[in-house]
Amino acid sequence: MTPEGMTRVERFRQSHQPGRPLLLPNPWDAGSARILARLGFQALATTSSGYAATLGRPDGSVTRAEALEHAAYIVAATDLPVSADLENGFADDVDGVAETIRGAIAAGLAGCSVEDFTGRDDEPIYEHAHAAERIAAAAEIAHGGTDRLVLTARAENHLHGRDDLADTIARLQSYQQAGADVLYAPGLVSVADIRAVTSSVDRPVNVLALHGAPGVAELALLGVARVSVGGAFAFAALAALAEAGRELLDAGSYGFTRRAAAGREIADETFTA
Repeated sequence: MTPEGMTRVERFRQSHQPGRPLLLPNPWDAGSARILARLGFQALATTSSGYAATLGRPDGSVTRAEALEHAAYIVAATDLPVSADLENGFADDVDGVAETIRGAIAAGLAGCSVEDFTGRDDEPIYEHAHAAERIAAAAEIAHGGTDRLVLTARAENHLHGRDDLADTIARLQSYQQAGADVLYAPGLVSVADIRAVTSSVDRPVNVLALHGAPGVAELALLGVARVSVGGAFAFAALAALAEAGRELLDAGSYGFTRRAAAGREIADETFTA
């Protein structure tokens, strides 16, 4: 409980206000989590792709056990609420999804997301009715205790070559009926598409920060309740590493030390606080 008497789950749930987007960054380790907390963010979320990168693997290669252990590690790093990217629940069947949500609760998470991406190239999106059943199974466990885990349901069409907004909205509406607390269709960047989603559902909507997407102020006007970055921060850090490495290899110079000095200062301020 916080000094105000609210649990992390309660704080996380109350932070979702349409028109006042919660900025939800995605750390990839304890250090990045603590830095983001010190910067003033009010909640955190794990990133499946960012965490996989720390293991030298592509997105989609992390196991359920690894993801839940990592989530618990991020939870322990700060006192902020944490939501976990649990991919497709690490299962096709409803019982497997339910087992994953039990693990999320045990990890101390305030929320988690379950997506309708199968992970298969031949059939990347679960059939609509089955996808809704999977969200219903997740919601039953997420909401079964005294502290209702904030469940985010993700419609993945637009990340996997299915730019069918009508189907995306129909899926989100089904996931709302199945018990999802937050709705999320990553990949949408146009004002018209985002407005169509927020005006078609009665749950808080998350938008993924992508190049070309509206800024936070405009998303607020569209009724968005949460903005997350996915693996973007993690990959921005990897790009900085590669840039420094190329400079040393190709130019034999040390311009990267200026950025390193700034990073060391941030680390010293954060990790000794």
